[in-house]
Amino acid sequence: MLRDVGAIAAAALAIGLSFGAIAVASGLPGWLAVAMSVVVFAGGAQFMVVGLLAVGSPAGALFGGLLLNARHLPFGLAIGEGIGNRWRDRLIGSHLLVDESMAFAMAQPDPVRRRRAYWLTGATLFVTWNVGTALGVVLGGAVADPAALGLDAAFPAGLLALLLPSLREPVARWVALVGAAVALLATPVLPAGAPVLLALTGLAVVAVRRRKEVKA
Repeated sequence: MLRDVGAIAAAALAIGLSFGAIAVASGLPGWLAVAMSVVVFAGGAQFMVVGLLAVGSPAGALFGGLLLNARHLPFGLAIGEGIGNRWRDRLIGSHLLVDESMAFAMAQPDPVRRRRAYWLTGATLFVTWNVGTALGVVLGGAVADPAALGLDAAFPAGLLALLLPSLREPVARWVALVGAAVALLATPVLPAGAPVLLALTGLAVVAVRRRKEVKA
């Protein structure tokens, strides 16, 4: 598990660096980018918010961030006891609730190992993400065009690397294909950020599939 967490942490460092550099290049103050990583700690939502703020859509940034992170509600219900029973554990642990900490924890067979995996993964990613963001802010302020270094590609590349193993499942492949097709078609005609939200329509594949299974 340590090796897997280390690999994810290295990716979080690189993607955090990308976020910091892109945030500064988009006109966001460096201190705000760092504060966002500390307080929000949600990579995909942070990138989306920066993109929507850059095109002057604060309402879209707020709505999109809430919608994108709505998945944390069922996550919290599923992992609640695995975080700990003390209120301090619940308070701090809820801030470390990300896809990776949830996945590593739920993969463990017993409660003790589940809790250890959750805290190890969440704390490691929190540190590496924020270190990466700070480095990205410094680098983004020193480089006129962060895209010239390929930093703008780090986030999608990291997400693709995390997504590839799940594409072995037929339903996951259809969700990804439908979502990608909707986003590509919407990109030329809709403002930045909106195509990403519309890509969630790919989840309709799951609903249709389950309805067919129930009827069968």
